[in-house]
Amino acid sequence: MNSICIFLGSNPGADPVYARAARDMGRELAARGLTCIYGGSDTGLMKLLADSVLESGGKVIGVTVQALRDKEIFHPGLTQLYVVPTMNERKALMVDLSDGFVALPGGVGTVEEFFEIYTLSILGFHSKPFGLLNINNYYAPLDAFLDNAEREGFLKAPHKKAILRADNVADMLKLMTGRP
Repeated sequence: MNSICIFLGSNPGADPVYARAARDMGRELAARGLTCIYGGSDTGLMKLLADSVLESGGKVIGVTVQALRDKEIFHPGLTQLYVVPTMNERKALMVDLSDGFVALPGGVGTVEEFFEIYTLSILGFHSKPFGLLNINNYYAPLDAFLDNAEREGFLKAPHKKAILRADNVADMLKLMTGRP
């Protein structure tokens, strides 16, 4: 494994524990020699992630679309920034560049990106590991939804079990990479 795509909020969140997790993730990615792939933003948790990877000597690749680049501020220190025409091309490039995926706390964009990766796995379009970093029990409501989907016959148990889950960065990266 050489790179992990991180989905996370472009806002900082209400609890400082989310910022700590983003910084911890960045430091751990760099320490393990894993390139960080993310949306490229210079705001919120996304900024903290990129800053911590770069400050720790790691590589960060941002992937965005032109429409967002014209509206948002992108991190000026990235190792590389890809700008593509559409969101579909953005997500496809993130999949191509990444060997795994982790969702930290974030809003609907974070969840949408995670579910696209999840769906692509279920449909057999990739076999890369993916997980939810359940900081501050943030993803408990999502787990409740998945439990209900399974009970109601809309999600098979093996597909539900495919999601890696951890409450801290070290445990998540151990699950993702298979090494401590």
